[in-house]
Amino acid sequence: MPSGSTHDRITLWILAPIATICWLLTESGELTLIVSGSFLFSGLMFGPDLDTHSRQFKRWGRLKSIWLPYQKLLRHRSIFSHGFWIGTILRVCYLFVFLSLISVFTVALGQAIFGFHWNWQEFIKNSIALLTREYKDIAIATLVGLELGSLSHILSDTICSSYKKSQKSSRNSSARKSAHRKKK
Repeated sequence: MPSGSTHDRITLWILAPIATICWLLTESGELTLIVSGSFLFSGLMFGPDLDTHSRQFKRWGRLKSIWLPYQKLLRHRSIFSHGFWIGTILRVCYLFVFLSLISVFTVALGQAIFGFHWNWQEFIKNSIALLTREYKDIAIATLVGLELGSLSHILSDTICSSYKKSQKSSRNSSARKSAHRKKK
């Protein structure tokens, strides 16, 4: 499995091709920027290795503790952290739930202290309508960028692991052949 610095280099190396392909497909600077930014964020801070005390985890700084329950719930390299779409969607949902809980607490505290009016049902209904109608393209571009960052990580893990296995197998085969020749 590649080191954290190798994963970072891979993310930075393929950022330009991702942006170029996105521009060619969409001809939109806004969507290209969103996909590229989401890809960079996913590759450096929001990728599959949040299930360990990795470089991605440490980059969250003081906020890294929000990922501790995630780490306890998931086994490293499981389908739920490293799975195609599953890992990204689970991390997005996990972060959404965490931020929602903080928001509920903050708004409840604000209502108790300052007495302002807040309707949760109306807020949720308006947010969903906004995301599905007004910002649908932006939401899709963000998810695509996050998944591409995750995929670059997963593919580099897979390629590196396969290479190491083939090298180990080759060394073991050579050692067996050498031992067999010594017996003769």
